[in-house]
Amino acid sequence: MAAPDLIAVWEEHLGKEFIERDVDAPTDTMGPEPHVNHVPTMTGGVGREELKRFYKYHFVPAHPHDTEIIPVSRTVGESTIVDEMVVKFTHDRVIDYLLPGIAPTGLPVEIAAVVVAQFKNGKLLSEHIYWDQASVLVQLGKLDPKGLPVGGVEVARKVLDQSLPSNRLMVEEWPSSEGKALWRPRPPAERGGRK
Repeated sequence: MAAPDLIAVWEEHLGKEFIERDVDAPTDTMGPEPHVNHVPTMTGGVGREELKRFYKYHFVPAHPHDTEIIPVSRTVGESTIVDEMVVKFTHDRVIDYLLPGIAPTGLPVEIAAVVVAQFKNGKLLSEHIYWDQASVLVQLGKLDPKGLPVGGVEVARKVLDQSLPSNRLMVEEWPSSEGKALWRPRPPAERGGRK
């Protein structure tokens, strides 16, 4: 028996959510007892009925029309797909699964995110979605980054452009290593070798 094409199932699922925007269809690609967990906000659901409600009233219609998903990397295993991406949109509506209790600000947002999708018998079993909620709150003016080790839009932009500066949040620590030795050979005795 041929192994199910996980990528095709996953792409169909994403298409129903973000392209077709069919509020009733995302669970069609899921197995009998699926679960979704948006880790930073603990939103989603367990079981088909709860997920149908979640997708219909809190997820699919919550996406702003200018939502753009930029793929960064994809890893495919026997029963798992891990997608790294940057999601861009304008916060022009209530997005309660992502920003519970926060009214639309009209501001642009860029989020670096990772989705771990697991499959069983050719159907989607679970999704765990991770993102840096602090960077989102900074972009919306809901969290003041002053004195905190958090960034805003630069977090997502660094994922897309590795040439952007690193270590900017290590204000005191990073400069303290300037000019220090990077490597020193260890004597054989320290390596467990012969003297």
